[in-house]
Amino acid sequence: MGRTIENKKEIVADLKETLSKSTLALVIDYQGLTVSEITDLRRRLRPSGTVCKVTKNTLMGIAIQDQEKWQPLSELLKGSSAFLLVKEDFSSAIKAYQDFQKLTKKTELRGGVMEGRLLKEPDVKALGDLPSKEQLMGQIAGAINALATKIAVGINEVPGSLARALQAVAEAEKSDSAESAGE
Repeated sequence: MGRTIENKKEIVADLKETLSKSTLALVIDYQGLTVSEITDLRRRLRPSGTVCKVTKNTLMGIAIQDQEKWQPLSELLKGSSAFLLVKEDFSSAIKAYQDFQKLTKKTELRGGVMEGRLLKEPDVKALGDLPSKEQLMGQIAGAINALATKIAVGINEVPGSLARALQAVAEAEKSDSAESAGE
């Protein structure tokens, strides 16, 4: 039994809502995957806040029709398509998909769309090579900590340097006064 018009409208509305919350959309050819493999892919993507939608290209086409930001996606709508809709951490999502792809060797990445731009496979791979949000935050925190440590060492060094300078002046005056007393 086919889908009803109301059912299709619900699917399109759901796709629009998910797209509105997404920063990146990837399109993969999922032909040959079993239900358990798709479930495994969804499970791997979940921690990164990514949703995997398997839907007809025509329904996705309708969902992106009036959304300029997602228009380039229409070039990727052919064949058996699964859509990975990434909300935030696109680096983790891409890495999770790449791990899944290496394991199954059944899917093919067609491309993606981010901020209204069409991304080809090398572009997506480059995004996947970026550090995750947590790693970036850790790197920034480490840099701030190193800077704070250098400032603290510098501030602590000022009194010591001043004391050494005063000591040197005092010793120079002592030796000057000792020389003048000896003359």
